[in-house]
Amino acid sequence: MPKHPDINKVLLIGSGPIQIGQAAEFDFSGTQACKSLREEGVSVVLVNSNPATIMTDPDIADTTYIEPINSDIIAEIIAKERPDGIVAGFGGQTGLNITTELAEKGVLDKYGIRVLGTPLEAIYNAEDRNRFKHLMERIGERVPRSKAVSSIKDAVKAMEELHLPLIIRPAYTLGGFGGGIARTKSELESIVERGLNRSRIQQVLVEESVLGWKEFEYEVMRDANDTCITICNMENFDPMGVHTGESIVVTPAQTLSDRDHQTLRSAAIKIIRALGIEGGCNIQFAVRGDEYYVIEVNPRVSRSSALASKATGYSIARVAAKIAIGLTLDEIPNGVTKETPASFEPTVDYVVLKIPRWPFDKFTTADKTLTTAMKSTGEVMAIGRTLEEAIHKAVRSLDIGMRFGEWRGSEIEELLRTPTDERLFVIYHALRHGFKSEKIAEMTSIDPFFIKKIQNIIDMEERLRKRMSIDDLRMAKRMGFTDERIAELTEKRREDINDLRRKADIKHTYKMVDTCAAEFEAKTPYYYSTYETQCEANPSDRRKVLILGAGPIRIGQGIEFDYCTVHAVLALREEGIETHIINNNPETVSTDYDISDKLFFEPLTLEDVMNVIETERPYGVAVQFGGQTSVNLAIPLEKELKRRSDLDTVILGTSPESINIAEDRYLFSNLLKKLDIPQPDNGSATSVEDAKGVAKRIGYPILVRPSYVLGGRAMEIVYDEKDLDRYVREAVKVSHEHPVLIDSFLRGATEIDVDAVSDGKNVLIGAIMEHIEEAGIHSGDSACVIPPQSLGDDVLQTVRDYTKRIALALQVKGLINLQMAAKDGKVYVFEANPRSSRTIPYVCKTVGIPLAKIAAKVMIGHSLEELGYADVPDIPYVSVKEVVLPFDKLPGADSILGPEMRSTGEVMGIDRDFAMAFFKAELSADNALPTEGTVFISVQDDDKPAMVSITRKMQDAGLKLVGTAGTARYLKEHGIQIDVIKKIYEGSPNIIGMMRGKEVHLVINTPTSKLSLKDGYDMRRAAVDFNIPYITTIQAAKAAADAINMAKKGKMTINPIQDYQRELV
Repeated sequence: MPKHPDINKVLLIGSGPIQIGQAAEFDFSGTQACKSLREEGVSVVLVNSNPATIMTDPDIADTTYIEPINSDIIAEIIAKERPDGIVAGFGGQTGLNITTELAEKGVLDKYGIRVLGTPLEAIYNAEDRNRFKHLMERIGERVPRSKAVSSIKDAVKAMEELHLPLIIRPAYTLGGFGGGIARTKSELESIVERGLNRSRIQQVLVEESVLGWKEFEYEVMRDANDTCITICNMENFDPMGVHTGESIVVTPAQTLSDRDHQTLRSAAIKIIRALGIEGGCNIQFAVRGDEYYVIEVNPRVSRSSALASKATGYSIARVAAKIAIGLTLDEIPNGVTKETPASFEPTVDYVVLKIPRWPFDKFTTADKTLTTAMKSTGEVMAIGRTLEEAIHKAVRSLDIGMRFGEWRGSEIEELLRTPTDERLFVIYHALRHGFKSEKIAEMTSIDPFFIKKIQNIIDMEERLRKRMSIDDLRMAKRMGFTDERIAELTEKRREDINDLRRKADIKHTYKMVDTCAAEFEAKTPYYYSTYETQCEANPSDRRKVLILGAGPIRIGQGIEFDYCTVHAVLALREEGIETHIINNNPETVSTDYDISDKLFFEPLTLEDVMNVIETERPYGVAVQFGGQTSVNLAIPLEKELKRRSDLDTVILGTSPESINIAEDRYLFSNLLKKLDIPQPDNGSATSVEDAKGVAKRIGYPILVRPSYVLGGRAMEIVYDEKDLDRYVREAVKVSHEHPVLIDSFLRGATEIDVDAVSDGKNVLIGAIMEHIEEAGIHSGDSACVIPPQSLGDDVLQTVRDYTKRIALALQVKGLINLQMAAKDGKVYVFEANPRSSRTIPYVCKTVGIPLAKIAAKVMIGHSLEELGYADVPDIPYVSVKEVVLPFDKLPGADSILGPEMRSTGEVMGIDRDFAMAFFKAELSADNALPTEGTVFISVQDDDKPAMVSITRKMQDAGLKLVGTAGTARYLKEHGIQIDVIKKIYEGSPNIIGMMRGKEVHLVINTPTSKLSLKDGYDMRRAAVDFNIPYITTIQAAKAAADAINMAKKGKMTINPIQDYQRELV
């Protein structure tokens, strides 16, 4: 049937910022949905607060609101835009929750808006744990015994009936957020309290344990004609008890018999029909022997949908969007083959493996145990002909190296029983140390099949160590071993192994992902490598460029770099250049089948990149769009290209030599001295003794910074010699071959970010950003504003001058990001990054200029003058970028900020003045500032004078103030009305009790010394656990006070980004 004739305009709700449990997969699915709907002549109104997404580019939807995803604000947008329908299924849990809130407030009925695709009843039946249980029972599908409860008291009653251990699953949450495994009564009470706080309807399911059962997932599609297909099934390497987003996942399922597959497939189809979903959904099963339970259903596209799409080539989001407006599966063409309809089930003739990427290197105090709540920030996907090959490729895609703990016997046993991020490596280690596979299977509940595959890798390693024949080499390559790993095992050089295998004609080949196992011709396939005889890549003789992607989303390298990669691809394709991408992240837009001319789903290592170059012979490689991952390949790639006389590929843009000068802290420091540009007093060190000498000369506190790191990895403010001794050992380990730079720490300075493009002769400054937090907070964790609000004209002119001089001195061709600080009218330069930065998308949305596209065109020879870019217009509005922090998803992590980056994503607030833009940014970041209620304040002595004016503004806004004794005493002495509340150790009633009782609506706590960091931990952690907005810097407190006053007096401007950009001259 054709699309619904009465659906001409659709509202699509995005998922908001990247966070644990809800990552870039919703930019991928939302972008696909926008394009798919517009193909059918439907106008799309998009609401999303995340500027780092492709979907919020002004040309993806017809109308784009970069506004808080809040039901009241969206109700205003609905009143203004009058859409005919709303699609909830492409914005993750956020989209579902907002849609139900709009329905419950009567907004959808008031404006006659239809819910498309996933009906409201399906959302309620899938998300409300009680309704889901009853629906499954009604259709004859078994679920674990459970009780839906709304209080701790009722949860304890359920425990007495169901018995420990128990699984706690909050309703209407993402990534298992707020849930967990309760093995004791106290754990039950703690998890249930957290889960009730996180649930939209204050409900959790207390469920009997199926720990240790196998977990399988089915991705299913259905249309209005009741035609149903399964896209693929997936098997979790880890058993039940580990969230599927935390588990290693393989598709197709490896240990499921055909009979059991048909049983689960039939159940999945029965379930999607019972829910009445038109579109896609993900269904999870627990299986033990002949028994199975239905665990849950995601009535929307999901993380697993993105994995299934990339694993099979079937564009789930694209098809689901068309189904939502009335098309049926047999009417929708397959996007890859262009011939077959979407009603054909995909076929795969390879193995796909997903491994999550965790942030525990950034959060050393966080609990690393994997449970039913997600903690990972991203994931990688690898494709191989065998599971062993896929394991190897996935592990190197993680970009974590192969160094892991040297565990002992009892420690190995404990780690096998308790799943952590290191589990795969622990199993490998246990097998190497004589543990029997049967014992490992018993201790982990992992199927022996998977353990045998790891044993196969170990057996091959032993063969290579003893004596490597050509046949052994060929077999090792087919199992996914790199030349570098084979060289380690055989005590040879990587180059020797590389030359040996090429001489023996052991060469990589590429196979297609085409949805149909080559049964039909594919028009837009993508590729994976293996070591067989037939290559399906079929290179053209066109001019080509290979762009290196960013790999998995992690703290410090998020979706922003995928944004830059996609823009570079689009720019080069506009120039008629055949553009290729190599990347391994299944969540991203860059790995969508129709973005580049060719996509290689491969690890980002020297060997894997060289393999693509060897096959396709591009004239150039771009390394500056994929963040630190791709930049780190610049020097080894240049070296290897020079070694390979049979290749004439070059590295485009800024030279690796210039990249090295900028990345090496010591070389860059010398460059600044040569240019006579101020920098903080500093020195370099490669040993503990060197570091102590430099620190003594500079004076504590100092900022210690290693070279070639991402997101401030191992960057720290050090207060004394003992701390320095501990630190330098870690920093040297992080960056082996480069010195550590030690800087004087600039207290009270205003930090500045600059994004620019240089063509080697001229420099286009995209934006100067003023940080809201002072220097000392990593730039990626600081809120910032365009245009700057407090920097004088002299400072801004100096910033422009330094930017141009540094860019030209480094001979930058492409993007450059600089970080500076201003103190007492003097500007200091911290660092330069000659690559894309995490602020590029925010700058592009704010100033309306596509910096990454311009950079890509500059890299292939265009000048800024040719492209028509000389300067950026002044903007008549204010744009604030705020970060989203993951502390609520990581039990045990301290919420204090410092020079090492902690945030997972970002949002943007845009309005006519700074205060309202900041208010909107905080609302978008789920740190909503209260306009009524109580503010708790506990600040260190240096911040107390500044708190006087801040608290006076809050008092004027009608907020009640409470504080610890010292803070309250000082503020009372200065005329502020504030009550005293006890600290935690001073007895009851205290601040924790007030938080638990929801009597506090904002927490302001600003520790600086190491001692106060520890003292305030429980307080900050409680604010996180009880979902109370919190502020940990005095600058953010100042901005918050102004924002609260403005929100009470003024009115938000709610305009699409297209309207803002039309104002620019």
